[in-house]
Amino acid sequence: MTNKKETDTVEIQPFTSLQQALSSLFQNDTRLVQTARISGGDINDAFRLQLNDGTVLFMKANKKENVSFFTAEAAGLAAIAQTGSIRTPRILGIGTDEGRGGFSFLLLEYIGSRCRAEGYWEHFGQQLADLHRADTSAFAPGGIYGFCSDNYIGSGSQVNRVHHSWIRFFRDCRLEPQFRRAEGYLGSSGIKKALHLLDHLDRILTEPEYPSLLHGDLWSGNVLTGSDGRAWLIDPAVYVGHAEADLAMTELFGGFRQEFYDAYQKAAPLQPGYSRRRDLYNLYHMLNHLNLFGRTYLGTVERMMAQYI
Repeated sequence: MTNKKETDTVEIQPFTSLQQALSSLFQNDTRLVQTARISGGDINDAFRLQLNDGTVLFMKANKKENVSFFTAEAAGLAAIAQTGSIRTPRILGIGTDEGRGGFSFLLLEYIGSRCRAEGYWEHFGQQLADLHRADTSAFAPGGIYGFCSDNYIGSGSQVNRVHHSWIRFFRDCRLEPQFRRAEGYLGSSGIKKALHLLDHLDRILTEPEYPSLLHGDLWSGNVLTGSDGRAWLIDPAVYVGHAEADLAMTELFGGFRQEFYDAYQKAAPLQPGYSRRRDLYNLYHMLNHLNLFGRTYLGTVERMMAQYI
């Protein structure tokens, strides 16, 4: 396993206004001269900010009472950055502002985009393997799997209570909460099947060879190509778990290039039987989609469950 990169811990000061954040982070006379909305997000509003000195920033905004979205995101980005394995945008500040009726915000480094560098997918596969093999001892104090705080998967809450068993963690903190929320969609018959599945997870899942820090929501929309031509990770839902769960998520919505998987497998070989377990990991995400977006996802959930019952 690779060693965790030693970095200084950065205290993120909560700001009481956007202008206070800009003045504190840059110069007292710093002011915002241009704000442009960026499309793509369905939970937060996103903006490109340009300051009077030419500096460009990225800002997410939400209702004032939803600032916890941003503290959780910052904790996830900081954890990934701490491993020194793969790039994430630098966290500049979190705060709330009374303007526009009150809003919360997260300020991040603006990632300029360019064409992918040669060997992009191979490099990305190697970097993800490095992330998954990094030391996790600082991230789930008192246990092995989980995280130091709860966070979000999309806009849904994600419980990260620490466990010493991966299988128990996945049952107690991933599938079971989603099944409870989905009871109205699944009905009594579906819940009976869900309980049966939860009681027999140890027949399907395996304990990993080592714990891994996971991005947690690793699909193509959360991978950007930075100005260096390499992959950068955004919008994490981090926790310590089985690396297979991240790999499974990459395959849920079309998958990445085969070179990515070949490079990952060379650097961190998967345990036998991964293809059998893959859809069980992705059942968590489909249940979350069902609970967030409605009945459209019920058929997919039922088909996934049927494979294991």
